[in-house]
Amino acid sequence: MKKFLVLYRMDMGEMKKAMASMNPEDQKKNMAEWGAWMQKHIASFADAGAPAGKNTQVSASGAEQKSNDIGGYSIVQAESQETAVAMLSDSPHLKMPGATADVMELMPMPGM
Repeated sequence: MKKFLVLYRMDMGEMKKAMASMNPEDQKKNMAEWGAWMQKHIASFADAGAPAGKNTQVSASGAEQKSNDIGGYSIVQAESQETAVAMLSDSPHLKMPGATADVMELMPMPGM
């Protein structure tokens, strides 16, 4: 079984609009949809993941606060990338305007 990193992405402007317009009932409904989707695919998660906070970009010249469109991550186990992608087809994340999910195989480190 292969492992795949899933990065849940969304335009930050759209995310701010969605968060500002959601009342507590909408938030509860949204979380229930996520919970049901995660439960449906629970056997495929090596790590169900979590939302991502603000990031610091580190380089040889130092660290800097940056903004990006990554809203969260998961690690999925699947026989193929196509299978992992198919699992995401009914993800609640994709219902949000401009939302996408990147799926990339986690490759084994040689000699590790």
